[in-house]
Amino acid sequence: MTKNLTQPNEDNRRAQTQISAPPKQGLYDPQFEHDSCGVGFLVHIKGQKSHGIVTAALQILLNLDHRGAVGCEPNTGDGAGILMQVPHDFFAKVAGVKLPKPGEYGVGMLFMPRDKAEREGVKKELAHIISDEGQTLLGWRDIPTDNSSLGNGAKNSEPFMMQVFVGRNSSIKDEQSFERKLYIIRKIAEQQIRYGNKIAGGKWFYVSSLSCRTCIYKGMLMPEQVAKYFPDLRDADMKSALALVHSRFSTNTFPSWDRAHPNRFIAHNGEINTLRGNVNWMHAAQANFKSPLFGDDIKKIIPVINTDGSDSAQFDNCVELLVMAGRELPHAMMMMIPEPWENHESMDAERRAFYEFHSCLMEPWDGPASMAFTDGKIIGACLDRNGLRPSRYQR
Repeated sequence: MTKNLTQPNEDNRRAQTQISAPPKQGLYDPQFEHDSCGVGFLVHIKGQKSHGIVTAALQILLNLDHRGAVGCEPNTGDGAGILMQVPHDFFAKVAGVKLPKPGEYGVGMLFMPRDKAEREGVKKELAHIISDEGQTLLGWRDIPTDNSSLGNGAKNSEPFMMQVFVGRNSSIKDEQSFERKLYIIRKIAEQQIRYGNKIAGGKWFYVSSLSCRTCIYKGMLMPEQVAKYFPDLRDADMKSALALVHSRFSTNTFPSWDRAHPNRFIAHNGEINTLRGNVNWMHAAQANFKSPLFGDDIKKIIPVINTDGSDSAQFDNCVELLVMAGRELPHAMMMMIPEPWENHESMDAERRAFYEFHSCLMEPWDGPASMAFTDGKIIGACLDRNGLRPSRYQR
C-alpha cells in the first residue's frame, strides 16, 4: 500500500531533522493528524524467554506490511518497531561494562544528534541528570545500524542510535520504584535537552524507552527493514518472553523517526477522536497533581503530555503517569478506555461502580482504537467502546 505525501524541498527536509512535524501552515495543522496502523504481539504464557519469540514477532511485523505505509519513495516507511523485555544475556555480552543483575539497571534506547560534538554535549547533560537523580551512569553503547535498505527520505532525517545503561541506587528497594526514577530522569532530560533550546543538537534527542524491564527498537522503517536496520535483533541472545510490534500508517500526517511505534507502554491501531479534550483536561489538572509515591518529584514530570507526539504517543504519556503513580496497567487502561457502561443493563454492579467512580477522574479517550499494552510483566489488548477496530487472538 503506497501513500503519496507532499515532499519538502531538500533544504527544508534536512532542516527538519527528525522533528515530528512541520509547524502549522496554510491548510495544515498538526493537531488534526491521525494514525491507522497494524499492531500485534506474541507472549509465552509461562514467561519463558527465547529468541524464538523475537523472531516470531518480527514475522508478525512482516505479516502487517499491508497495514503500514510508505511515502513517494517505496523504501521510506512511515515507521515500524518492536518492544520486548530487556534481553539481559545480550546486553551483558555487548554493553562493554559489567552490568548488575536484571532489574538493577535500566537501559535507555536513544535517538541522538548525528554530529559528534553535539552528541557529546547531549551525553554530558544526560549524565548530569542521572547523577543529580542519585543514580549511576554505567556506560554508553553505539547501537549498530545498517541503513543500506532505507530511502533518502529516511536517511536524511536518521538520528544516531545509542544506548545508555543506568545503575540502580541501593536505596531504591524495588523495581517499580526504580522504573519511577527512570521515568523522572527521562522527563527531566526531555525538558532540558529536547525542548529546552539550550543544548546544541537537542532537537535530535528522543528516548524510545528508559526502563529496567523493556526496550524498544524502532524507527522510520518499513516492517522488513526493522531486522535489517538493527542487527541486534538477529542475535541468538536477544531473548524475551513477550514482544509487541507495530507498523505505522500515518494518515494525513508526516512520518518521523520518533513517531514510530511501539510507544513505551502501548501500540495502537486507530485514532483518538477526543484527543483535544483529553489533553486539555490533563493540562488543566496537572498543576494540582499530588502523589505519595512521587512526593516533590511530581513537579519534575510536568508537562505530562508532550503535544508534539502523535495521538497514540499522547495516550501513552497518560497511561505512563497512571502506572507510575501506583495503578496496575490494566486498571489504567480501563480508566482511559472504559466499556460503554452507562446503559449496559447486564453489567454487574461492581464493574459499573468502577467505571462510574473513574468517570469523575477522567474523560474517556475514545477511538476507533485497538490498543495493545504491556509493562514488560503482562501484555494485553482492548478495544474502545465503539468497537470499530476489530482484533483477534489465538492461544
